[in-house]
Amino acid sequence: MVAKPLRVTDTCLRDAHQSLLATRMRTEHMLPIADRLDRVGFHSLEAWGGATFDSCMRFLNEDPWERLRTLRAHLPRTKLQMLLRGQNLVGYRHYPDDVVERFVVLARRNGIDIFRVFDALNDTRNMAWAMKVARREGAHVQATICYTISPVHSLDSFVAMAKELAELGADSICIKDMAGLLAPYPAYDLVTRLKEAVDLPIQLHTHYTSGMGTATLLKAIEAGVDVVDTAISSVALGTSQPPTETIVHIVEGTDRSTGLDLKLLSEIAAYFAQVRGNYREFESGLPGVDVNVLMYQIPGGMLSNLVSQLRQQKAEDRYQDVLAEMPRVRADLGYPPLVTPTSQIVGTQAVFNVLVGERYKVVSEEVKNYLRGLYGRPPGEINAELRQQVLGDEKPVDVRPADLLEPGLERARRELGDLARSEEDVVSYALFPQVAREFFQRRERGFATEPEVPRMAVAAGARPAQVEAQPVSLWKLASRIGRRG
Repeated sequence: MVAKPLRVTDTCLRDAHQSLLATRMRTEHMLPIADRLDRVGFHSLEAWGGATFDSCMRFLNEDPWERLRTLRAHLPRTKLQMLLRGQNLVGYRHYPDDVVERFVVLARRNGIDIFRVFDALNDTRNMAWAMKVARREGAHVQATICYTISPVHSLDSFVAMAKELAELGADSICIKDMAGLLAPYPAYDLVTRLKEAVDLPIQLHTHYTSGMGTATLLKAIEAGVDVVDTAISSVALGTSQPPTETIVHIVEGTDRSTGLDLKLLSEIAAYFAQVRGNYREFESGLPGVDVNVLMYQIPGGMLSNLVSQLRQQKAEDRYQDVLAEMPRVRADLGYPPLVTPTSQIVGTQAVFNVLVGERYKVVSEEVKNYLRGLYGRPPGEINAELRQQVLGDEKPVDVRPADLLEPGLERARRELGDLARSEEDVVSYALFPQVAREFFQRRERGFATEPEVPRMAVAAGARPAQVEAQPVSLWKLASRIGRRG
């Protein structure tokens, strides 16, 4: 049998600490281990994107672009990978095409080699522009399928999407199992089908939340998956990824052997075990395995946030009611995969429905926009009664949502004015106007003041990065409900 070494992407610089430590790891704690990370021989290091961009400015007094440039300089031999939310980039709403284009160009210029592009609804229209620009700029385009389970999702639908992404110019396909729902045998079947359908490398990203992560990767490896995502053991498991060292050891001596040095990986694990102690206050507090995700498909970080926010409203006893309501809301909305921002949209509306005592008596603005088609094309049919109740005779849009947006880059440049020191600053402002302006003002003062953390969220024991990541935080919405009686 011809050897086909398994390649490994480690997430210790991005998703691992986003999942476990509220995206709070500072660049200063990444650099001392960079040389050893660079010597491992990883397929890539996921080091940027997702919530890290926002969190750098909002909580850490760091410029996310400077972080990228610094990591690039300290990791000269290893490909750097980022998570890009399609037309949402690293934010929580659609951005105009000119902003998307400039962001991708600058990300590539500052050091990103691989763009993992996804859309929360698996609407390829929301991925196509970012993919086209990244490919034009000479980057590797990894087009992504958000894996979920529902009556409208199937092996056939995922394979059809992979073929469409291949036609759009993908260099590889990623299966993004953001909630740890992909079981081992379905993983084998899905990878097998994808390998038959498209002549592209297949990569699998999963989370350990449900306890299946390592077994799922193993069956995918047996099916011929080309690359897997793992996290160095000291920042693995829980809502993070399966441990890198475990996977490396499992395939050692087989035709899929990675060739990675377990001794070097052990040194890296020891380093991150020490670093993790600096972030105890941001630990998720979730159990090592959370079976709720299998029943409700809700990412683990959102579950912990939900408990905290219901406690703030003295409604903690309604937790199970809200959990039970979420799948019903998801069904009404056409079974969107639960990933940012759709998980927050569904969760917010479930809280409304439970605390008000009548389903959809109060409807969030995000749900209204979702029903209008402003997030994209839902995977399944929308509940007709709900659509009629909310929209009346208004017709949902049937175009790509970004087609309705005016260009935003020059406006951002004018509004930011002299606070901008670079083109990257203008793009940061276009993405997060308030957060970026406050960050640049603190920068002008030499960071003499700390960024403000949402006090109510902290007092409730919530994870601030996730509270801020929501289109509208649940505690604010619940407060509104309370005032309305």
